Formats: sequence, C-alpha cells, structure tokens
Amino acid sequence: MAADVAAASRGFRSVFSLLTPNESSFQTVDEVPKYVQQATPYFVGLMLLELLVGVLRTGGSVVTLSDGVTSISAGMISRLPLLLFRGCELTAYVYVWDHFHLMDLPWDSAWTWWITLLGVDLGYYWVHRCSHEVALLWAAHQVHHSSEYYNLTTALRQSVAQQFSSWIFYLPLALAVPPSVFAVHIQLNLLYQFWIHTEAGVFCTPLHTPLLPLLLTRRDDPFGSLISDLGPLEWIFNTPKHHRVHHGRNIYCLDKNYGGILIIWDRLFGTFAPESDKVIYGLVFPIRTFETLHVQFHYYSHLWKRSRRYRNVSDKILTFINGPSWKPGKRRLGDYQDNPKVLPQGTVVALTAHVLLTLTALGYVIDQRPWAPFLETIRCVVLMILLRLGHVTPVLPSLAAPTQAFVSLSLIYWILQGFSQRLRINNKSD
Repeated sequence: MAADVAAASRGFRSVFSLLTPNESSFQTVDEVPKYVQQATPYFVGLMLLELLVGVLRTGGSVVTLSDGVTSISAGMISRLPLLLFRGCELTAYVYVWDHFHLMDLPWDSAWTWWITLLGVDLGYYWVHRCSHEVALLWAAHQVHHSSEYYNLTTALRQSVAQQFSSWIFYLPLALAVPPSVFAVHIQLNLLYQFWIHTEAGVFCTPLHTPLLPLLLTRRDDPFGSLISDLGPLEWIFNTPKHHRVHHGRNIYCLDKNYGGILIIWDRLFGTFAPESDKVIYGLVFPIRTFETLHVQFHYYSHLWKRSRRYRNVSDKILTFINGPSWKPGKRRLGDYQDNPKVLPQGTVVALTAHVLLTLTALGYVIDQRPWAPFLETIRCVVLMILLRLGHVTPVLPSLAAPTQAFVSLSLIYWILQGFSQRLRINNKSD
C-alpha cells in the first residue's frame, strides 16, 4: 500500500516537475520510467478538475466538446510514431553520445541533474523559437496553436511531425550529459508544460517547493482569467499568465514567451512580453475546422502553394526557411501588416457602447424626447474618438476626412440643440 502511494505521488509530482534528483536519476536509459505515459491518469484527473473549477467560477464550461475532442485526437496522433520506434530526440541523442561525447558527467550527481534541467530547457527555448521563426517548422507547430480556446486539452494538441526536427537542438548536451539523465528531463520538460495551459485555477508551484497543488481564485484579475499572478515566481518560471500570452493572436502576443519550464530565457533573449490586453487565442488566420488530419497537415500544402507563386528560385526556397509571414521584399521574419486586427477589450466595449447609444438615441430623436440632444452629443463624441484611433474606418479611405468633418458638424449641431432646448425649458418655467 505504501509503495502504491509513493508511486502515485511520484507520478503526480512528475506532471509539475516536482521530482528530486535522488528519485529521478538512473544509470541506463532502460531504467528511466515512461513518465509521459504514466501521467495519463493525472492528465484526465486535472482536466476534469479544471472543468469543475471553471463551472464553479464562471458558471460555464471552459471546454467545448468539438475543440476538446480535436485537441485530444491530435495528442493521440502525435504519440503514434512512438509505437514504431523510440523518439527521435532520444535516438539521435544516444547515437551522438555513443560516438562523439567529450566528457562523462556522473549520472548520479545532483549537479548533473540540475545542469541537464537547464540545458534541456534552453534547448526547448530554441526549438520553440525556431518553430515560430522558420515556416517549415511552423507548419508542424501551428497545430498546437490552432485552438481558439485555452484549457488543459489544448496542451494535448500536439504535432505528429515536430519531433522529427526538434532533436537537433538537444545534441550539444550529448557531448557531456549521459542519455539516462537526458531521458528524464526531456519528459519532465514536456510534462511541466501541461498545467500552464489553463485559466481554470488548477496549479502547483514549480520545482521542489513544499506547497501542495492549490486552487487560486483571484477575483481581481482584469482579464477574467482564474489564474492571475504567482508573484515572484513569475520572474523565473513559465506560468499560465506567461503562456496565455504565447497562445494569443493579439499583435503584442505574437512570437513571445517561448520558455518551457523557465521564463528566464525570454527575458535574456528579448522575447518576453507581459500580459496586457485580454488575450485572443488561436492562429492569426483561423483554420475553422475540427478535422484532425487537416489540422495536422494543411500548412504544408499552404507553403507549397505560396512557393509556386514565385518565379525566383531563391524566393521559393525562402518561403520555407524564413518566417511564416515573410514575403519577397520583407525582412526575414516578415511583419504583421497583413494580419487581421484583434481589437483590444476597451475598443470592443467602446464599439458596443456606440451601437447601444445609436439605437437608443434614434428612439429618443423619433419620440422627440428632451434627452435626445444629450445622447446624440455623447454618441458623436464616442464615434469621433473611434474614428481618430482608427477603430472605425469608412468604406473608402478617401471618405475619412469628410466623415470626420460630418461627425464634427453633427456634434456641434447637437450641442447647440441641447442649449436651445435648455433655453426653451427655462423660458417656459419663467
């Protein structure tokens, strides 16, 4: 019984990278547990807990059936190659270690364990960053970003193809770190990233702190997320708050916060962005389908079609190795000029207010009610602000100046109408 409890404890803690060097150091690769497979029951349990907490905190589900099934299906497909052969990352690593390693760090040293944790996480940072900055690699990684929701099922939405390129970034470690230590950390790094895909309040403080998993219910979060801020830990570790930004398609979110366990790499290499406007999740150009194979492979076809449009051979090749938004004449990573606009939350509120004011004021004008000039004045002010900020634009660019002039004249007219009406009311009362 005690052994079962200990095993369950290790399995659950592995999801949060809470294993100690003593209990997760092994001499050979064959001794290393299959942590990812063993974590499946905990994945299911945490997803159910997330669902429950989401209902209790928001009154609605944080998971939709169609999106959740698509994410879980992608996760299942991504593991299929492992039925045929050992993962590319570990296979390539063992080969380099066997033939080229320069030094032999002790497998049972805590220093080796910690060095490998840092090394694997740094390798993951560059895997992840290149998967956003090289279009051919993005074709695989975009699967993970294709959900327009952000919950624990999204963590399972993985690419079947990404592992065929990610192994390259870990090979420098094989010059010194034994494969058994690497085999532990490549799994723990992946497992840690499961829990940060949530807004429903399930979290555990990372890396060997004595705290148990908690339910954090910050009601003062301005963006409505149920995990808000983990305090000083946010400076070091990747957290739901940081990873929400990474999954956003807002301009400020794009190509930011690549870290796995640690966020320090983003801070060091200039790719960190704090959460500001409410995050809108998903791809810049949503695919709007739940068909699993299309989600996995559609971007390869897209790249091929794009490359065929160019006559220059170099442009055809650069389509695959430059950034996903690159076009001839643009910088290597492209730019965001062609991206559809994601409106900030304040702008959405202003647009909604303008629509309501317009409909209400129209009724007041028709009924000739005393408050009609006041409402029209407010409506014209809101519309002028939206026009000046570029959140409302005329159908034709040439109409921008006439439209602003018309709104300005309307504003003056309704201000004068309000004063005139007030004078009439005062005269009648006298």
